[in-house]
Amino acid sequence: MRVALLAWDYPPAPSGLSTAAREIAESLVEAGADVTVFTLDRTGRARAGGVTVEGLALPPGGGLARLRLWGALGHLAAPAAFRRAVLAAHAQAPFDVVEATNWYAPAVLLAGRRDLPLVTRSSTPAAFTRGGEASLRDRLDGRAADALERRQARGSAGLIANTAAHEAVIVQAYHLTGRQPSAVIGLSLPPEIARSARAAAYPDTDTPLHLLFVGRAELRKGFDAILAAVAILAEEQARGALPPFRLDLVGVSPDDLPADLSEAARQRIRARGRIDAAALAQAYAEAHAVLAPSRYESFGLVYQEAMAYGRPVVACAEDASARVFVGAPGAGPLADAATGPALADALRPLLVDPALRRAYSARALAAAGRFDRARLGRETLALYEAARRR
Repeated sequence: MRVALLAWDYPPAPSGLSTAAREIAESLVEAGADVTVFTLDRTGRARAGGVTVEGLALPPGGGLARLRLWGALGHLAAPAAFRRAVLAAHAQAPFDVVEATNWYAPAVLLAGRRDLPLVTRSSTPAAFTRGGEASLRDRLDGRAADALERRQARGSAGLIANTAAHEAVIVQAYHLTGRQPSAVIGLSLPPEIARSARAAAYPDTDTPLHLLFVGRAELRKGFDAILAAVAILAEEQARGALPPFRLDLVGVSPDDLPADLSEAARQRIRARGRIDAAALAQAYAEAHAVLAPSRYESFGLVYQEAMAYGRPVVACAEDASARVFVGAPGAGPLADAATGPALADALRPLLVDPALRRAYSARALAAAGRFDRARLGRETLALYEAARRR
């Protein structure tokens, strides 16, 4: 089967969507498919992991690059670039199916074609990742993005969700009828993460305790709750009630920290920005616990990464994926809500009790490895076949 996979970025770009795209592409190759990834984060053609990678970065000053700067209408620039490139390749050697994320609808201009069935694999909708829009332009821009995502999903020949709870959210968000073939397929972890994780023993020193956050400084990720919890716990530590601790923020730059963050909290935080895969592996290896108090995740790759390393995950009960992947196997404590006090209450026992940290670590390891590439490739191809028959 020849597959076209649309990706906003692709490794070595360090993002969750990038990591997911590679896992999908390489799992399909391992299952026998011929995969071409079209991505906007580079130019030129390359081969990686058995995958052909076509770079479609928009030339600065070009028509589509200028269109991208427009509010609302600018969301069509990337879909136009993807459509042009995919159809040109399709004319030379036809693809059997094209897959794309729902996020900002990169394949909306390919939806509904009888000669090239589209499968949409839903990540978190764009509406869930935005903060409060302050201006009319931002509100219109957001509504346009939401409408395009809805149109792409409705025009798809097949749909994939990462969890059953996420599938229900997508059906409601996009007002889907349920007539399209659909499947719930969990993502796999990159093999190099699994190898690094197996070699990373739990830290044997407790001073200072190393905490880790991997993500963006956004409301959905519970970043506000993390900063508020650190401020609370930093004051307690200053009074001698808690052992020394440090929080590394991966994916967060120093500029993302609010100006009114207390000095006590600021002294315990290191904002590291984007780091490469080797540095991320080292960060996981050094961590005593991983903070991931997201209000919503479509799947939660960070949960899976942390558990692969056997690191307790401090998550939030507001997220259905956290309840399934972290709470059910006891891989870490769940905060009752994504607030500073609730997160501090969940984290405090871990800071003071080494035996509790070890117990969570053992349960995290036992629950890790539920998703692999063989399953991802096999189940994805099965959904592709159903979409083609439709």
